[in-house]
Amino acid sequence: MRADKIGFHPPPHPNPLPEGEGKLFHTPHSVNPSFLASTFFPAAKDSAIIASWSAIDGSQAVNDAWKSFIQSQGAILVGERVQHFGKPAEERRVAAQGNVLADLSDHALIRARGADTQNFLNGQLSNDLRQLDATHSQLASWCSPKGRMLVIFRLLRRGDDIFLQLPASLLEPTLKRLKMFVLRAKVTLENADELIGFGISGPEAEKILRDAQGFAPHKLNGCETRNEITAIRLPGPHPRFEIVAPTAAVMKLWDSLKSKATPVAPPVWAWLDIMAGIPSVHPETSEAFVPQMANLEIVGGVNFKKGCYPGQEIVARMQYLGKLKQRMYRAHVDGGTAPRPGDAIFAPDFPGQSAGTVVDAQPSPDSGYDLLAVIQISSAEAGELHLGSENGPKLSLLTLPYSVFPATRVE
Repeated sequence: MRADKIGFHPPPHPNPLPEGEGKLFHTPHSVNPSFLASTFFPAAKDSAIIASWSAIDGSQAVNDAWKSFIQSQGAILVGERVQHFGKPAEERRVAAQGNVLADLSDHALIRARGADTQNFLNGQLSNDLRQLDATHSQLASWCSPKGRMLVIFRLLRRGDDIFLQLPASLLEPTLKRLKMFVLRAKVTLENADELIGFGISGPEAEKILRDAQGFAPHKLNGCETRNEITAIRLPGPHPRFEIVAPTAAVMKLWDSLKSKATPVAPPVWAWLDIMAGIPSVHPETSEAFVPQMANLEIVGGVNFKKGCYPGQEIVARMQYLGKLKQRMYRAHVDGGTAPRPGDAIFAPDFPGQSAGTVVDAQPSPDSGYDLLAVIQISSAEAGELHLGSENGPKLSLLTLPYSVFPATRVE
């Protein structure tokens, strides 16, 4: 059974999206590391900072206790990154139809605490932090003054603290830059590396989780915390949950689940995000897209009624006065070199220049690669798209699991 034909069964959303007719968007381009470094550190001209940014490749050290544990569970690491559990092709096939238990050690968490935390973050991010509570997580982007996304966070509350989940490859520069804006606010930002996350997905994931720990959120993006374990319900082709907890608690829960679900590595979880149409930002694509280009407003990551934040005027103008020329699509490509975030996409109606950019790509259970890409609407509608060059492998567009708003002015 092809992965793109799997039924998509998230819990009913309390505010279903209206049917859209569009496939929409503007051509983002990959940004070189030196430019990214100067953007993240505008006041710093030290070449060592630029060099440190250039060296970031997602290989940040995994929590040592978790690393030892996950290796004892059969994880195969290359450097510091978990690649698979010995049978990568089989693990991908199980993810398409069965129950999987996913290591998420390529994710990181920033803890924000202090009396001014909510107001501070609300003035920095694209979503309304006043709507974030212990029962609800949310996506949000942090944008440049030009409205381009530096990073996409998943936000959650644990007690009085707010946690910002992001790719580990963006942790260091994001944390450093975010601290620059704290000034006199009563906010402390720090790497919450004592907490670990893992995911569980599959037709029986909710039952498996409830049997093991006694609870699982019912609503999409719902959160529940008991005994220091936070469970978050995520969209996906099957019921899907993420667990965040102290390392020892995660190890214990993993042990109780591993006989009921196949262990898989972060790339498989990223493939499930692709299937769900959830955008991501990586070092290669930081500042490439405004939120609407990556469908972030459709998946609940932008609030247009909240107050100001960096880039808010650009984002609002695009929503109410502009017309998107690009949107994010789901696609498949057969064979060839593995696509990477930031890779260019070409089309005949944009001769000599790119017509789109890969957001993320992962091996498909059916061979080839599945990916999300921001593409010119006109190019997508014309139907002829090539990866990497004008004569590169041809892309096949697949459906997204949600409706896309029209690329016209929103009244």
